[in-house]
Amino acid sequence: MRIANTVSDSIVDGPGLRFAVFTQGCPHHCPGCHNPETHDPNGGKEVPVEELAARMGKDPLIQGLTLSGGEPFAQAADCLILARAAHAAGWTVWTYSGYTLEAILAKGDSDWLALLEETDVLVDGPFLEKEQSYDLRFRGSRNQRLIQVKETLAQGKPVLWTRPDPLAKFTIPES
Repeated sequence: MRIANTVSDSIVDGPGLRFAVFTQGCPHHCPGCHNPETHDPNGGKEVPVEELAARMGKDPLIQGLTLSGGEPFAQAADCLILARAAHAAGWTVWTYSGYTLEAILAKGDSDWLALLEETDVLVDGPFLEKEQSYDLRFRGSRNQRLIQVKETLAQGKPVLWTRPDPLAKFTIPES
């Protein structure tokens, strides 16, 4: 698998403490991209996907895997292996893509669809400088969506992820 880098304790690429894999190679070349060094498909370094999967389990505090880039769908088969390993460990999987959900589905590629189905939350769409905001959680521009994939596929329409209320499990007694 060709990667740009990994971060073993990310707190900005999805909720909780996450193992983030930044894939190498991106066809989108979004102006203003915060990872332009990932665009060249021949850049970065080649790492056996099994080695990455083994590194994922090193920290017992990790709650999830984030696949970012570059473009994870450009290496969908390898990313799928990592996503399955993350789910086997009880983690959530977030995948960032410059493609929209609709484009991924329309492509009809079996590896792309398998990676999509193994993704819990898809952050979709290209980064758009004119839509950039530092107030957004887990995304760079307003056009990007945080999509709950399983619910979306079941309902046939995008279901957006919202941050769970940490106090929701507590009830306030009525007087």
